[in-house]
This record gives sequence, structure tokens and C-alpha cells, in this order.
Amino acid sequence: MIDHISVGVADLDCAARFYEATLAPLGLSRLVTRPATIGFGRNYPEFWINLRAGMTPVAPESGAHICLRARTTGDVDAFHAAALATGGRSDGAPGLRPHERVRYYAAFVIDPDGNRIEAVTFLAE
Repeated sequence: MIDHISVGVADLDCAARFYEATLAPLGLSRLVTRPATIGFGRNYPEFWINLRAGMTPVAPESGAHICLRARTTGDVDAFHAAALATGGRSDGAPGLRPHERVRYYAAFVIDPDGNRIEAVTFLAE
């Protein structure tokens, strides 16, 4: 249903370093580089960062977050660790989340601009 998503960033170089490391465990790499935007993906750019030079940090109460699928719990763990190592903050350590219908393993991070990003995998019963 969704073809691609994008987030605004105040410093494109800083955000590129963050997202190159953080998205790599999920199988996404830098595919497109332009003066004010960078696209990451597997086969085509699915996730974009766009320079917004005058951008202020995203307000914590904005309510927006983006969830990306991981193959394994190890990928979720690596996503979280890479985010913290490159200037992100934890918004929920990797772990099993309570849910009625599925076994949901996820980690939540906040990028240097305040964007909320989640990685998730679903475990077999």
C-alpha cells in the first residue's frame, strides 16, 4: 500500500551517517544521493531523508512514527544498537511487546532530529 516514506532532517550529512548505520541491519542501503535528499532501500528508494535546513526538532508529542520490518530479532537488536551508536536515543529497548494476536518483537529509536523510528519482527508461536 505504501510506496515510500520520507522524514525531514536539519543536517543531511549527520542524518546520512545515522540512517546508513541504522537501516543497514534491516537490509536497506543508500541508493540515491542528491544535494538535498538521500534515498535508502533494497531495490529502489523506499525511505528518504530530506534536508530542511531551518527545521526544528520534531516535537515529542507529534504522535508520528515510522515502523520498518526486520527479518529477525537479531536485526531488531542491531538496528537499535546502531541507532544509539550514531546519535539516536532509545524510545524502547528491543524486546517482546504484549499483543493479543501476534508475538511482536520491536525496538524504538528517536533520530537526531526527533523522528521516531521502529523496527519490528513477528515471531512464530
